[in-house]
Amino acid sequence: MLLLIPLLPFLGFLLNGLGQRVLPKNVAGLLGCATVATSFGLTIALWLGFPAGGAPQVTELFNWISVGVLRIPFAYQLDQLSLTMMLLVTGVGSLIHLYSVGYMHDDPHFGRFMAYLNLFIFAMLLLVMGANFVVMFVGWEGVGLCSYLLIGFWNKNQAYNDAAKKAFIINRIGDLGFLLGIFLIFQTFGTVTFTELIEQVATMSAINSPAVILICLLLFVGAMGKSAQLPLLTWLPDAMAGPTPVSALIHAATMVTAGIYMVIRASALYALAPVALEVVAWVGIATALIGAFIGLAQTDIKKVLAYSTVSQLGLMFLGLGVMGFSSALFHVLTHAFFKALLFLGAGSVIHAYSNEQDIRRMGGLRQALPITFVTFLIGTIAISGLPPFAGFFSKDELLAHVFEHSKVLWGLGLLVSLMTSFYMFRLLFLVFFGDFRGTPAQKQHLHESPLTMTVPLMVLAALATVGGALGIPAALGGKGGVLATWLAPVLQYATNKTEEGAELSHGTELLLMAVSTAVALLGLGTAYVRYLSQAHRPPADNAPVNALHQLVRRKFYLDEIYDAFIVRPLMAGSRGLYNWIEQRLINPLTDQLGEGVIGFGQGLRLAQNGSVGTYVLLMVVGLVVMLAMKFYVA
Repeated sequence: MLLLIPLLPFLGFLLNGLGQRVLPKNVAGLLGCATVATSFGLTIALWLGFPAGGAPQVTELFNWISVGVLRIPFAYQLDQLSLTMMLLVTGVGSLIHLYSVGYMHDDPHFGRFMAYLNLFIFAMLLLVMGANFVVMFVGWEGVGLCSYLLIGFWNKNQAYNDAAKKAFIINRIGDLGFLLGIFLIFQTFGTVTFTELIEQVATMSAINSPAVILICLLLFVGAMGKSAQLPLLTWLPDAMAGPTPVSALIHAATMVTAGIYMVIRASALYALAPVALEVVAWVGIATALIGAFIGLAQTDIKKVLAYSTVSQLGLMFLGLGVMGFSSALFHVLTHAFFKALLFLGAGSVIHAYSNEQDIRRMGGLRQALPITFVTFLIGTIAISGLPPFAGFFSKDELLAHVFEHSKVLWGLGLLVSLMTSFYMFRLLFLVFFGDFRGTPAQKQHLHESPLTMTVPLMVLAALATVGGALGIPAALGGKGGVLATWLAPVLQYATNKTEEGAELSHGTELLLMAVSTAVALLGLGTAYVRYLSQAHRPPADNAPVNALHQLVRRKFYLDEIYDAFIVRPLMAGSRGLYNWIEQRLINPLTDQLGEGVIGFGQGLRLAQNGSVGTYVLLMVVGLVVMLAMKFYVA
């Protein structure tokens, strides 16, 4: 079963990819969905048979790399963490595949699209199942390739191609850091295999050693790229150029969760480097704040959700930075449910609205799209952190860990929660309430999506509703975190070796929950007053606004800053190297070298005149010279 789980999506990729021109769309859709769904069923079977406190099970497929003392097998590791991620990838991935059958059915390249989706799932499974950092890195690069292929899937649009290239290049920056971190791990510990590394780390007691700090920071650079953290966040909003199912897959179940997973997998190392953890926490909260601020002013339905993802990922890294590893993974899971739901709901709106994405031209859609409206409402409530939906429990648990670590970070996390609630209900009210603001043709085209699209919405809405059961706190009568107990064997070495924080009392937990809920309700109420009671509408793109609004609307000028300080200097330097080094030095040098070789050959060929006498003479002269040199040396 372990071998089949990644192999089946890869088989779907091969069949759909090779047969894209001949396979009927129904067959291509069936192949794409069935392979991932079967992998999901096999993963459930493995999960049911895996003991709660079981040790990691490593399956070595073959000896891959052996050079000196370096031995890297191609192997899979099955443990509580990898099983959790496998369930997430195949489960949510299956729903997105099913949704794609309805959403992309009219696309002429439907078979190729399903092939790319299958390859994306295969690469992500390889990433989370790998038993060492090198196998993980192969999957890591695989999801980067798939994101490039899918973001630029509609490649006749140059802007979409540019977005795909932007994602690919920015991720290469992060990947370089990740690769250097792997090299340093081998140099320091002599292995890159997780189980062997854990055995060595478990015996260490030194805190904040330079080597471990550098390893953790380099690994975090890789996570910055994949999970869109400052300063490598600008690619993720542009990734909205791809079809909506791609956005859901990238933002919910695959690529952006890779950085979180990698840090949790290396949690034993991070526990020895509190300095690196502090960097992770502050980068996370800075990213969360910037993403939330930018989300306040977006008018593209998918861009609002994209910056929401950036912000939520920042909160997850904030949780990792305060040693809340299981809480961060809990939020990864609930976020996958409600963010996939929200993106697919946005796709349903776009599908029904003749590909319109500007929320200023929407309104009053709840009657025409009742299933989409109800499920989108559930997703909005869940991401806003209102009880009893999934986002409330995961965000509350994460912020409780932050509260133990730093009251300042906790306060900033609450500010992020306030803005999240505001811009998500702003989106809901502008799209589904008020008067219809589209064209007559768009109004006539309005219709609810087909079952292939609404069934995934309903399943994800159910998960976004009840998913919080994985972490109901004891203060509310729960078991104190089913997920945390399940992950305990994996995280047993990821304990804070510098200080032991006191557990929060039930009274403090309840107070924190009340404050978090009040903040979410404040965001809801503010959005209600502004966009329903006062019927405010976002200004036009060229309308004059105050300086703060302009700063947020222009996304803090991050793209302009990178263009001015990185892209243009690099382009100017490249042009200079081309004009002065290549054209004036390398090209003339190679030309003269070639001409010299040709001239030497032309001179040398004159010795081959066809005269036997000349050849004999040259041989005699050569022998005389050799004998003379021999006697001279002697």
